Amino acid sequence: MNRKTPRGAPKAPPVKRGPLLVRDATDADMPAIHAIYAHHVRHGFGSFEETPPDLAEMVRRRQDVLSRDLPYLVAVGKSDGRVLGFSYAAPYRLRTAYRYTVEDSIYVAPEAVGCGVGARLLKALIARTTKLGYRQMIAVIGDSGNRASMRVHASQGFRKAAIMEGIGFKLGRWVDSVLMQRPLGPGKGRKPSR
Repeated sequence: MNRKTPRGAPKAPPVKRGPLLVRDATDADMPAIHAIYAHHVRHGFGSFEETPPDLAEMVRRRQDVLSRDLPYLVAVGKSDGRVLGFSYAAPYRLRTAYRYTVEDSIYVAPEAVGCGVGARLLKALIARTTKLGYRQMIAVIGDSGNRASMRVHASQGFRKAAIMEGIGFKLGRWVDSVLMQRPLGPGKGRKPSR
């Protein structure tokens, strides 16, 4: 959700702020999701992948999220149905003690950055995972200079938990990773019932 278009990134016409619909992603949304993610892999630090996965791999990854009964969402323009971003929750770590903690991922089409898409997706993701009984959500934000993503997360109740300096090397430079955290529901204030 970096507001700056990295050097070499294609520029699409900006999207005007308008009514959005956040809903479950469908198979038909996957080509648009793939294109959005591929853009961020090639031109930004929101993902530390350096080569975009193909569409079949993106479909497989979505199925993995859904098989865990976790949400995988898209934001679409109400007027044209165009996919403007996607988000999903995944296990933060696979060891069993982490079973009440999820990690969020949010990617916004470059032409829709700054239009409120990321915040709407994150708000819906928080509501869905809270309803499912999760207690903590972690954001792993690539690049400590990604102020837009940090602002969106802070606006939804996240606090900065850590900065891991120079943890990745991408696009010719060392890149930090920022961890932000938000309690869900009662958070750590009460033992889980299950």
